[in-house]
Amino acid sequence: MIRVAVDAMGSDRGARAVVQGAQEAASDEIVPVLFGEAGLDTRGLELVPTTQVVGMDEKPADAFRTKADSSLVRAVKAVSDGDADAVVSPGNTGAILAAGLVLLRRVPGVRRPAIAVPIPARKGPSVLIDAGANADCRAEHLLQFATMGAVFAEEILGIAKPQVRLLSIGEEAEKGNRLTLEAHELLAASDLDFRGNAEGRDVLEGAADVLVTDGFTGNVALKAVEGTIRTLLDSLREEITATTAGTLGGLLIRPAARRLRARLDPDTYGGAYLLGLRGLVVIAHGNSSPTAIANAIRLAARGVDHDVVGRLAGRLSQPEQAKIV
Repeated sequence: MIRVAVDAMGSDRGARAVVQGAQEAASDEIVPVLFGEAGLDTRGLELVPTTQVVGMDEKPADAFRTKADSSLVRAVKAVSDGDADAVVSPGNTGAILAAGLVLLRRVPGVRRPAIAVPIPARKGPSVLIDAGANADCRAEHLLQFATMGAVFAEEILGIAKPQVRLLSIGEEAEKGNRLTLEAHELLAASDLDFRGNAEGRDVLEGAADVLVTDGFTGNVALKAVEGTIRTLLDSLREEITATTAGTLGGLLIRPAARRLRARLDPDTYGGAYLLGLRGLVVIAHGNSSPTAIANAIRLAARGVDHDVVGRLAGRLSQPEQAKIV
């Protein structure tokens, strides 16, 4: 059985949504362990009582240092202590990163952990990395991110030889800022299946199996994609229900519309891996629904089952990667 530590107090929707999601994910193979205030109704799931909560607006380093008994820190510590196989938190991303760096530490050879997010592209799911862990990067960091993203694509998305592209302002190799120009050169010389640059408009199209960028650009791109999906789906529903004819037509396309929503909805994956640490960490949205929490827990369990941390460590220990550490 795979034990997943779950931060029950970090959600914008409250602990109830997290508990409901954890209950949905619980199975003979997955055992969610909730970390939260004493007396929390866990619906029969195991509870580890904690006395503190890390707020979304708190400074990450301060929160980690002063709130050792918070649900977030204790859940991460459970992985470092061997009491859990992975951790899921919808809480403060910076605090999760700080706790992970100190308690779990980096995989040997990793300069910076990165957030890898599944993108529901039209041609099939792809991975965007980094999606927000590192606002400022160097070219060698992007090369490592691409390698980590390739492991994610292989082990979680089931892609045998992932194609990698660099997010930039044009497909031509000579376009971009200094970071993308230098990263392009490193990626082209690597053993990855690098296919050049991709533009922002191609993210949802499925430009590549792995889209690599710095954390600032990646976070902007991710939120733009999620906002676009949400706006389009909501607008479609509004147009269908605006008239009688639209409502009748909506009945005919309902099955297709439901399939489209299921494929594009960020809740389908539920979270993102924080790759590069010696333990498996999944970051969920602060506003995650119970369905998203359940899928984030399943995503964590899948990462444990596929030994993502071990495979990543093995890949980064290869000679061509050792040159950049």
